[in-house]
Amino acid sequence: MAEVTSELMYELLKKLNHRFDKVDIAISELRADNQTLRSQLHVLQGDVNNLRVTIGHVENRLDRIENRLELRELQEAQARFDPHP
Repeated sequence: MAEVTSELMYELLKKLNHRFDKVDIAISELRADNQTLRSQLHVLQGDVNNLRVTIGHVENRLDRIENRLELRELQEAQARFDPHP
């Protein structure tokens, strides 16, 4: 079995330190990717909210159009059956 010397321990610690540096870099990259994804998700949520508002406006306009058509149809029906126009 190999003898454990200070030099061997020093080399092992240097290698461990180098690997920890790589892990720190990888974690930093993951954090940056996570932040990018969160930002994109935030933008996407804003777009969805804008679409909901737009759909709400379209629904309101459609309701008004439908009401006008019903009123017009009612007036036309009354005009056909009214003996004194």
